[in-house]
Amino acid sequence: MKRRSFLKSAAALLPVAGFDPAAFASLPGSDSSTHSQFIGAGQDRLGETHSRGYSSILFKVLPRETSNGLFVIEHMNLVNGGPPLHKHLHQEEYFYLISGEVRFAVGDRRLTLHPGDSILGPRGIPHTFAAVEGKPSRMLISFSPAGKMEEFLRDTAIPNPPVQDAAFFRRFEMELLGPSPFAG
Repeated sequence: MKRRSFLKSAAALLPVAGFDPAAFASLPGSDSSTHSQFIGAGQDRLGETHSRGYSSILFKVLPRETSNGLFVIEHMNLVNGGPPLHKHLHQEEYFYLISGEVRFAVGDRRLTLHPGDSILGPRGIPHTFAAVEGKPSRMLISFSPAGKMEEFLRDTAIPNPPVQDAAFFRRFEMELLGPSPFAG
């Protein structure tokens, strides 16, 4: 039996054995980075659920599928609220609004995005966002390179997340700069 066929057969048995197949996606010989992956509307890449309290998050492209070059998420049902003002030390963050309205602060700029609008949060530039009250929004966000953003979201998009102070942000190569100018 060829190695690739064996790996596919073994992977099919992982759920039966109680293992998460995603844990083995980056093994040598895995097809995850050489074939395109279809993820349906409203679906997470691994079938998981994540929430930051102000939105549900779907993982669309995982860092391990792009040699850590890209991480893409979708914010669903983004309501009033958003992350604190922060900056990334090593990655750009690109935002594309699908529906609703979202207020952004990027550096000294303040603007409201509408469906089809996008904005780049360059590395080292303070930024944050918040949905316009009463208008649930949907937005794609990509991080390049992916850095530690998947780990950050896994650690914070859970019930009762840890305190997200300056030291916590530093663990994920970000700098916490203060509350969002849209808070309150």
